[in-house]
Amino acid sequence: MPLYATSFGSDAFTIGLLGAAYPVMQFIGAPLLGRLSDRYGRRPILLISQVGTLIGFLMLGFAHALWLLFLARLVDGLSGANISTAQAVISDSTTEKTRTQGLGLIGAAFGLGFIIGPIIAFASLALSGNNYHVPPLWPPASRRYRSC
Repeated sequence: MPLYATSFGSDAFTIGLLGAAYPVMQFIGAPLLGRLSDRYGRRPILLISQVGTLIGFLMLGFAHALWLLFLARLVDGLSGANISTAQAVISDSTTEKTRTQGLGLIGAAFGLGFIIGPIIAFASLALSGNNYHVPPLWPPASRRYRSC
């Protein structure tokens, strides 16, 4: 992401803001998605958040200006706040005896995503000649685990 932002002429401070945009939106979005999932159900909120992530990745892949990078990270951060909803699904669908295992699987999936995601990004950059538009588009679902 820093190199992608640099390709649009951004400075270190702007890159820092860009890096903070996603987790700030997750911080804002987690309680909102949690409340919405209590009201409308877990599945619809998880599906809508998946669509939001898709939109965020498409915006990131087709960005032609720095402001689009920011917008993409804001959209993806807000929809990526679905971890609390995913944990609620696990809590709702497991017994006390199997709940730890279910929540552990979410943690393992995140860990695996943190290992495999950068490898996929590296491979896609290497194969595309460092075209920063390629990693968010190839294959977007493998960049980070999302439960649905």
